[in-house]
Amino acid sequence: MGEIEKALEAFKKQDYKTALEIFNFELSKDENNPHILNNIGLCHIYLDELKEAEAAFLKAISLDDKIVQVYINLADLYYRQHEMLKAIEILQNGVYKIPNEPALRHYLARVYIDDSRYDIAIDQLDAVLEISPKNYDAYWDLGRVYFEMGVWDMAISNYERVLEFVDDNPLIYYNVALAYEANDEVDKAISNHLKAISINPQFPHSYKNLGVLFLARGEKDDAKEYLEEYIKFELPKEEKENISKILKKLN
Repeated sequence: MGEIEKALEAFKKQDYKTALEIFNFELSKDENNPHILNNIGLCHIYLDELKEAEAAFLKAISLDDKIVQVYINLADLYYRQHEMLKAIEILQNGVYKIPNEPALRHYLARVYIDDSRYDIAIDQLDAVLEISPKNYDAYWDLGRVYFEMGVWDMAISNYERVLEFVDDNPLIYYNVALAYEANDEVDKAISNHLKAISINPQFPHSYKNLGVLFLARGEKDDAKEYLEEYIKFELPKEEKENISKILKKLN
């Protein structure tokens, strides 16, 4: 086993000090190796030595500005310190240097979303899909953005695209259902909540929403059925009390 492999093995075992020592020794023999610097930066992050991590990543970029993961690691370092502008700046630089790399644009879009910059997040996600049309994570994020913006039909459209690739995840059906609810398409909302619990009968959120939707339509027996299932889950005390009051009225 070579020294780099030993360092990577130590890193996998979360022995970051040992990994860092080996990487630093290897760097002394190859001081302009950006890949080693990237690994050194990661070790410093896990050792909570953030300034050292930043310096390693910046040097790696100065040596080779075409390594996607270095931009992502440095942006993640800034993001975790709530330095959004720095995270955005480094990702923008990465996109400029490597324009056809969807991972950089996607991460940049997610930072924009967290910073409530929805319009430019959409621009980046659209660009991701131009490069990688089957990137269902990008459709998912577009659905989230349009939902937050209250553009229900676009939220539905993008969530439905996700279902073309992933059809066994209850959370996706749940979010599709919420978008249909917001768009006053109750039948489709109910249908998607039912799909969610058919995939995972232990998915409590859709039981509650089904109860509420059926109650709003005056279908008390169906409302009672799903609320009785919902209250069986481990719920906060106040929530359980509120549902109990509703069921008491239905009885």
